[in-house]
Parts: sequence; structure tokens; C-alpha cells
Amino acid sequence: MRVVQNTQMHIGEVDVSNIVLDPKSRDDIPQILRGLQHLYQDPIKRAKLFQLLESEMAPQIDKGTGRPGMTLWSIVVCGVLRLNLNIDYDRLQELVNQHNTIRQMLGHGLFDPASYHYQTLKDNITLFTPELLDKINRIVVDAGHEQVKKGEGEALHGRCDSFVVETDVHYPTDISLLFDASRKVIELTARLSAEQGMSDWRQHAYNLRQLKRHLRAAQNAKRSKARDEAQKEKNEARVIEVHGAYLELAQGYLNKARDTLAKTPTSSVEYLAARTEIETFIGHAVRQIDQTRRRVIQGETIPHAEKVFSVFETHTEWISKGKAGVPVELGLRVCVMEDSHRFILHHRVMENQTDDQVTVTMVKETKQRFGDLKTCSFDKGFHSPSNQSELQAHLELVVLPRKGKLSQQAKAVEHAEDFVKARRRHSAVESAINALEVHGLDRCPDHGIAGFKRYVALAVVARNIQRLGALLRAQERELEQRRHRHADPGMPHRLAA
Repeated sequence: MRVVQNTQMHIGEVDVSNIVLDPKSRDDIPQILRGLQHLYQDPIKRAKLFQLLESEMAPQIDKGTGRPGMTLWSIVVCGVLRLNLNIDYDRLQELVNQHNTIRQMLGHGLFDPASYHYQTLKDNITLFTPELLDKINRIVVDAGHEQVKKGEGEALHGRCDSFVVETDVHYPTDISLLFDASRKVIELTARLSAEQGMSDWRQHAYNLRQLKRHLRAAQNAKRSKARDEAQKEKNEARVIEVHGAYLELAQGYLNKARDTLAKTPTSSVEYLAARTEIETFIGHAVRQIDQTRRRVIQGETIPHAEKVFSVFETHTEWISKGKAGVPVELGLRVCVMEDSHRFILHHRVMENQTDDQVTVTMVKETKQRFGDLKTCSFDKGFHSPSNQSELQAHLELVVLPRKGKLSQQAKAVEHAEDFVKARRRHSAVESAINALEVHGLDRCPDHGIAGFKRYVALAVVARNIQRLGALLRAQERELEQRRHRHADPGMPHRLAA
């Protein structure tokens, strides 16, 4: 059984609307909680949010039956805290169990002994979907626009840019990826064999040590920089020898794993799932053996399109954006659209795409969510002739600098006053990207492409909620200062005419 929020309050419990936050605190947590509190206090926004949570969070599960679970509101609070504070589930567990203000926001009073377990937090936060988070983000942005006094129909000015969110992977080499795949084959096959009462892999721990010993030998066999031809040939032969031994050992373990799978009965669903996982890693290992043999022994250059950069996070891309001191990043590009009020209107995870391929799509999708978007600025990486012409149909002002030498007509466009002003303001999007990276989007610890997209979407929602909370706290501080100033009879002031 799961409810959006418990309606019956208990002794010692404080209504979310009445939670008092420290006005002098400069930490992130009060900003986040203030933004959440505002969404809860606004009856229209709260109704929209709760209706979304109830209808679209785990819709296949009957929320009226079963054991009591986390309230949907508490899942939102925990998810936003985890992403905005850029913390793992262990620290989140400590905060939600020990931090008094956070527990009040979750709906627990002073005398409520309820606590949250690690796996409970993890299982519930992963119920979010990118589509649901996108709808929640629209509610948050609308609330933010109300606070900045954006008028009905007032034009929105967008800034669009992309950055790389890294996946949680090590630096990939052919032989290290082969070790990863072979290790998982040995571990999973040994577990399956033990469950079936077979003794084929009773020495699997020794097998792993042998595999790692050969990996280290291959890693340490450096190609020679010696000038002596005889020494060069000797070192080249050594490199081929240790790599060949490593590949032969790995291939032997793969063959043994296939033999074990052939002897195992196929009756249970659990077996089929385990077999599929083992065969997936066998496929990765076979590919790495082939590529290592071609590269080291046969001297081929492996095409980039054939390479995989992680056997666990297969969506990882090798990205080189030409940044100083950052030769390569391992992850996926994420494109964001920020408005002039510093709210993230929309984002897009770019799989095997470059900036110029998502330019028009980003504008179209943002306008579907926020129809007041009238102008948008980009950098040169988003330029293409087709983008220049297509964007004219969707925006009143397109600030998209062209590459290369400009024609007289292009110069006139890019030297116009509105174009120059918008281009100067465009660099502010870097501040939004930096804030996202600081608050969760430096590296994604969640697994799989689905987990990656959920993590990015939740980070955008969390950042917008913090921005909303920061605005509200700034307004409240200013109001308090004005009250204090006017309440002091010794403070000179002039009344408005």
C-alpha cells in the first residue's frame, strides 16, 4: 500500500507548510527544502504534483494493497536531496534518519521512530522515470517563473549548450576490458555451477588470480624505445608472447564456461536469466580477444566504430571536446536549455549525436513545454546551414554564430545589436552547467542507459528546486531587512511618494 502523503498527523509532527528553516544557513539543504516546501504550500502546484506521482509512478502496481511503503512525497524529497547534494545512498540514509529538518519534511515527528534502510531508499528512488521527471520539472519551472514575476505571454530567452556527464567506468584498454568480461564469466558461471551442485569451478578463485597475473604481465610488457634493432625485436617478441598467453588463458576459461552451460538443465527462469547474463559477457570477451589479437599480434588498427569502452556501461562514448587539460571524457553528452531566469527548461541525453544534430530538436521540444520561448542562443558547435534556416521558423531571434569566414550578409546579421547582446549573455549557460556538475552531474553512478537518463533528469529537477528555494530565501531575507529597517526609529528612511 502506498499513499502520496499521510493525511493523519501524529504527536510531534509538523505540517510541511509550517517547518521553520534556519534563515542564516548558507548550506544547500535549506534551499532545497524551501523549494520543496513552496511546491507543497501552493495548492495548485501540490495537486498537480501529487496527481502526477499517483498516476505515473509505478502505474502497474496497485497502490491500495500490500504493505505500507514510502509515501510518494518522501520519495521526491529523498531523490532531490540525493542528486542536489551529490551524495551516495549511504549518506542519504544517514541524513533522512538523523537530520531533524529533513525528517520533518518527510512527515516524521519528534516521537516517530521510523527509519529508512539503504535498499528501501534505492528501490524507491529508482521508481522515477525520465518522462515523469520531465513533467515534474515543468511544474517546478512554472513555480519559479511566478516568483520572478514573469508575465503571461512574456518572451523567454533561452541559452543552449552541451557538456559531458561521465559514466562510472575505468580507463578502457583492450586487455583490461577482456579481464572485466572474463572475470564476470568466471564468477557467474561458478555461482551457477555451485547452485546446480556441480564441482567444475571449485577453483574459480585460483582461476581469477591466474587471469590477473597474466593481465599484469601483458600490461608491463611495454613496447621498446630502444634504438638497437636486436633489442627492439626482442621486446616486440616479448609483447606478443605475453599477450598470446593471456588470450589463450582467457579463451580456455570461455570454453570451459560454455561446457558448463551445456551441462546445466534449462528448466528454471532463474537459470535462463543467469545464462543470458553469462552469454552476454562471453560475447564481450570474444570481441576483446579478437581485437587484442588483431591489434597486438597482427598489427592492425581497430576502427573506432568497433570499439566498446566498458563491458558494464556499454552506452559509454569516447568524447574529445578539445578542452585544455581534458584530452578525453568517457560518458555521454547532455544538452541543456536554460532561460534568462536561470531555470533549466529542458535537457536531452545525446546518444551518438553531436551538437548540430540536436539543435532544432531541442528548440522544438522546449517550445512544446514552454511556448513563450522566442529567442535562443547557441555556440558555433550547433551551426549548420540547415539549422540556420529551420530555426527561423520557430524563433523570433536565432543567435547561432556561423563557422568560418562570414559573408557580408552574415556579418550584418551577427553585428546586429540584438544578436551581439544575446551572444554576450550566452556565456551565462556555463554557470548553469557548472552548477549541474557540482550538484550531481559530474559522474553518473547509476547503471545502464535507463539509469543514466533517470539520473540526469532527476538532477535537472533537483537543481531547479534549489534555484526556486534560493529565490524564495533571498526574497524573504530582503523582506526581513526592510521590516527591520523601517521598525528602527533611528534609521533614516524616506517614504515612497
